[in-house]
Amino acid sequence: MGHRMRLLVHSARQVVQVCDQGQRSLRGADMDRLAVLTAETDSAGLAVAVDSDGRIAAIGTNKTVLAAYPESRFDQVVDATGRVLLPGLVDAHTHPVWSGDRVDEFAMKLAGATYMEVHQAGGGINFTVQRTRAACEADLLEALLPRLHRMLISGTTLAECKSGYGLNTATEVKQLRVLEAARSHTPVQISSTFCGAHSVPRGITSSEATDIVINEMVPEIKRLQESGELAVDSIDVFCEKNCTVVFSYDKQGVFNVDETRRILQAGKEQGWLINFHGEELNPLGSAEMGAELGAAAISHLEHVSEEGMRAMSAAGTVAVLLPTTAYILRLRPPPARQLIEHGVPVALGTDFNPNAYCLSMPLVMHLACVTLGLTMQEALAAATINSAASLGRGDTHGSLEVGKQADMVVLDAPSWKHLIYQFGEASNIISHVIKAGQVVHSRPGAAGPGSQF
Repeated sequence: MGHRMRLLVHSARQVVQVCDQGQRSLRGADMDRLAVLTAETDSAGLAVAVDSDGRIAAIGTNKTVLAAYPESRFDQVVDATGRVLLPGLVDAHTHPVWSGDRVDEFAMKLAGATYMEVHQAGGGINFTVQRTRAACEADLLEALLPRLHRMLISGTTLAECKSGYGLNTATEVKQLRVLEAARSHTPVQISSTFCGAHSVPRGITSSEATDIVINEMVPEIKRLQESGELAVDSIDVFCEKNCTVVFSYDKQGVFNVDETRRILQAGKEQGWLINFHGEELNPLGSAEMGAELGAAAISHLEHVSEEGMRAMSAAGTVAVLLPTTAYILRLRPPPARQLIEHGVPVALGTDFNPNAYCLSMPLVMHLACVTLGLTMQEALAAATINSAASLGRGDTHGSLEVGKQADMVVLDAPSWKHLIYQFGEASNIISHVIKAGQVVHSRPGAAGPGSQF
């Protein structure tokens, strides 16, 4: 009779595998060449079978998959007739744990207010830090869970989530605890990043803040990790030059290249991946420094140099591009085409935070195509396999291949390209979101004929 299987998705018009040769990331021209299966006829259809561990057991035509795994063995069946199946999206950069929105500040900036005017009105990162320090864990969790849900219904199944609005040990730990608590309340898989060096707190220097991060925060977080109370994957630092342009961005003060190196090295010694903010506002050589340390990923990179691109390519460091930030802050966009031409794996993130309130990876893919010059194929690779690679998970996530975790999105559309083309419409064309072979979201009325839940 055979062992039980978790899920069968059958009769799809198109299955976008992204990769089909076990690649852990895509680079250069390969980002524009996705592995896509298309049914020869509407009646033939394509199927994916998921085993009891939530991993993909088979991909192929209905006939070949059902010959190996009869439909009666599956706990769940989704009829995807005429629909499209693609990997769950991976958001490579978010700041989702905070209290207190800054919508009034956004209005002030649109009206031409300077940073100092915003600051004098009580805005800026200090506003978020104050509100986050004052909030209890329960309130922060209550704010976080709807954000994660909105990511989910836009197709995100794995998200990198940072701390960074505490800037002291107690509040940074509190944010990481909230991320830990969220794991049992959301289907979205969380990759947790310690970002205690997001900004320099009021009243101390960047050198003093560096020492606090290294000597107080890192040991405490590592202690909690070893006791099983936290699971931290990566360490992040906002590396930039302390100058007027930085202050106009949002920061009280930031960390120079040497300070950043010290903090990242301290995190690396704890076994955390290096995944940091670099080269956003000035060319500082932080990309070269990060590549030298073996960084998994560097975000922003609006001002990355040719030398930095070559170093990142040689090290396999992923470039996480954030088109929402350049758009909202009216910055020059990062050199996406040059990064791809240099063989740097390019990923995408929403950069969700109080300054960039975007939770939709399909919208980010659209912006990446229009404002950064990516093709739709490159944008999808950047939002799946390469984003997974930025989190050290390219071997388990980011593509539809036998043996990988069955994170999938089903689209009510004739082609996967509609997910990017119909910008702002993701929740209307996504019919199902599947996490590890479990249907965790289905649009009302979208179950389809023959679906079983």
